Amino acid sequence: MDYKHKLTMDSSDFVLLSDYVPGIIQEIRYFSTYNFVGDRIDGYEEPVALITREAARALKAVANEMNAQGYRLKIFDTYRPACAVRHFVLWGIEDLDLRMKPYFYPELEKQALFKLGYIASQSSHSRGSTVDLTLLDMRTGREVDMGGPFDLFSEISHPDSTAVTDEQRENRMLLQNTMVRCGFQPIDCEWWHFTLRDEPFPDTYFEFPVSSQYLKR
Repeated sequence: MDYKHKLTMDSSDFVLLSDYVPGIIQEIRYFSTYNFVGDRIDGYEEPVALITREAARALKAVANEMNAQGYRLKIFDTYRPACAVRHFVLWGIEDLDLRMKPYFYPELEKQALFKLGYIASQSSHSRGSTVDLTLLDMRTGREVDMGGPFDLFSEISHPDSTAVTDEQRENRMLLQNTMVRCGFQPIDCEWWHFTLRDEPFPDTYFEFPVSSQYLKR
């Protein structure tokens, strides 16, 4: 993979998101085997959310707004090492591995996931200020109904999809509007994906593993 920008192991500007948002819920999918690959992803050594300090502060503002309305943030992914993205690319080349197709890309051929932008060969996650998340309703203890699960690679996952109900769309817009107001920008194909608008490392991709031991605390 040809990275046109700087690659570094420097983790000095990263923090544990849970230190900034104590009530956050973490289900780091790429540490588990329940993801579109079906294996733990390279570089995920601990099921924790690491993120740049600037993005953590912005997410704290999001969490405060959501808490006041009865919701908590649930995190699926934040910083993603460049080696994890290479793992995705190699998986994309392996034509025979379709174990998770029924769950994550039932309507699409595997190779189309890259062409359609669902999986990137260089990910904004590796720059440290991108987050995949949803909302959890504190009254029920359940995820808010967004009309489709995290990492479902389908047009129904587009934030403006007309295939979801009015209530599901309202839930998506509640999350999106709050994220945008607090400094994040969405993308057009995944309701759960946001990047800090003024990210501190727009041209740098990081390699260090997802593990708290790499942080200076």
